[in-house]
Amino acid sequence: MQQHVTQEHVQLYERDGVVVLRNVLSSELIEELGAGVRANMSSPSAWANEYTPSGSGGRFFDDYVNWQTIPAFHRAALTGVLPGLAAGLLGVARPRFFHEHVLVKEAGTVTPTPWHHDDPYYGVDGVENVSLWVPLDPVPASIALRCIRGSHRWGKRFIPRKFVNQEAYITNAQGFEHLPDPELLENDPNIGLFPAEVGDVVAFHFRTLHSAPGTEHHNAGRRVVSFRYVGDDARWAQRPWTTSPPFPDNGLNPGDLLDEARFPLTN
Repeated sequence: MQQHVTQEHVQLYERDGVVVLRNVLSSELIEELGAGVRANMSSPSAWANEYTPSGSGGRFFDDYVNWQTIPAFHRAALTGVLPGLAAGLLGVARPRFFHEHVLVKEAGTVTPTPWHHDDPYYGVDGVENVSLWVPLDPVPASIALRCIRGSHRWGKRFIPRKFVNQEAYITNAQGFEHLPDPELLENDPNIGLFPAEVGDVVAFHFRTLHSAPGTEHHNAGRRVVSFRYVGDDARWAQRPWTTSPPFPDNGLNPGDLLDEARFPLTN
């Protein structure tokens, strides 16, 4: 399915760290993923989170790494159009699947997705990577994903913050710095809005800074499944905090290839 990825898409991805692929997913796949999200929310894993504080409006739910128990996620992650898109953007024959991530904001959710980039949360290093952010509902500009174009090339890695209260994981860590003040990020001239329709995919790099509003001023919810892939340079890494997802090392050492069943090569 690499035919959906043009050279222009690849150039935009390499330059901006984000690109939208329009109308690349079938209605059948969207329906399957919707059923998968319903199954996930009815039976969350031990790693699921609720980010909306008690007494606040709406609900912000997330969960991840359920592809081995939810067949719809398994099929979408490893076969068909999504790994083809990842292969086209990364320029690899068979991208390696890292994990899937369900993110649901019900209607009236006041909790935003704070500014962050994903790379420091993960126990993996490498520059060949992509998140394929798949909306199952229309995402207009008012609730759209926002990315700072080119931030994946800043050469900076930021200490993760907790989504519940936006506190930094730790005070300091070698090779990492604190995020700039959110007000500075909000005024960055390179912020792009990425509204999307059902069938579109927003692809962004693990080091691209991004955020998203809540849905308190929107009359519907926002269901997303994000599929994460890595290329040939991916190596196991340790962080000075618990990673998200909190994968145990299972005998992997820093610098090792992710060559095991938890991180399969796609078909």
